[in-house]
Amino acid sequence: MRFNPLGRTGMQVSEICLGTMTWGSQNTEAEAHEQMDYAVAEGVNFLDTAELYPTTPVSAETQGDTERVIGTWMKARGNRDKIVLATKIAGPGRDYIRGGVPITGGEIRKAIDLSLTRLKTDYIDLYQLHWPNRGHYHFRQAWTYKPERQPPREAVVANLREILEAIGEAHKAGKIRAFGLSNDTVWGTMQYLQLADELGLPRVASIQNEYNLLYHQHDLDFAEVAHHEDIGLLAYSPLAGGLLTGKYLGGAIPAGSRASINPDIGGRLTHHQEPAVAEFVEVARKHNLDLARMSLAFCLTRPFMTSVIIGATTMEQLKTDISAKDLTLDDTVIRDLRAVIRKYPMPI
Repeated sequence: MRFNPLGRTGMQVSEICLGTMTWGSQNTEAEAHEQMDYAVAEGVNFLDTAELYPTTPVSAETQGDTERVIGTWMKARGNRDKIVLATKIAGPGRDYIRGGVPITGGEIRKAIDLSLTRLKTDYIDLYQLHWPNRGHYHFRQAWTYKPERQPPREAVVANLREILEAIGEAHKAGKIRAFGLSNDTVWGTMQYLQLADELGLPRVASIQNEYNLLYHQHDLDFAEVAHHEDIGLLAYSPLAGGLLTGKYLGGAIPAGSRASINPDIGGRLTHHQEPAVAEFVEVARKHNLDLARMSLAFCLTRPFMTSVIIGATTMEQLKTDISAKDLTLDDTVIRDLRAVIRKYPMPI
């Protein structure tokens, strides 16, 4: 397992991060513990969760259960100091999570304490905003996002400052070690960096956004930000919600799969992706590679990648995903993958 710096924090994280959003719904506590045990044995030291999880499906009844499962595991194993633990505060929209209100300094203080209780720990290594209060182009909103309809700049920046000041308080109190963003934009990231410099507050250490063979906006402006500002990508959905296993080709919906719970897999399962996935399948066959393993290994080649967040509902899936760390794609594979990307530049 290779390790990468988490921004300028001094922390080192495994290039494979274990995602957890199925724990408490599709996976039992015992299954989650088994996954963590295996991942750690394979060199993974990085776990990513959120106060919202599990998300398959999202519900008021299970909200927070994933953090509780991680808490019981760390307590039973006595290994908190060996784990880099990341969690997130949910943005506005769900009334069962602190009333569904926007993220403010006060809400950050509440959410951190609630997460610490569920996780049975005194500190969080990386605390992230799950998504911003303002609108953004993520979650397949690239064609509908209207920056001109967002709140005035002064109001947005004032909110960012309030958030960052609360993060600074939590950092000073030892409740969090680092600060990260998720589903945010280049402009938002740069605003936080400027405020951190001006106010002497924690700077953004990482950005957790979607990245895979079917969705790779990070190759554009964010790649430059990552290089110059040491803000690496934590890539979620590196298999595009399971599309890049090939299991949904031809309209198939396997029992127990994510699509059987979330029919369009967050807007990913459309007719646009099918031709691209079919050609990626052919690339994998040509080179005698497992499609999922190849897709993850491609993500690991990107120079801005800090860690690739995998998720699995079975141990077989988990073993395949983690084994991507041992796969090096040669130039012919990369060339063939790039040819498909060029043909289908934005299929999801």
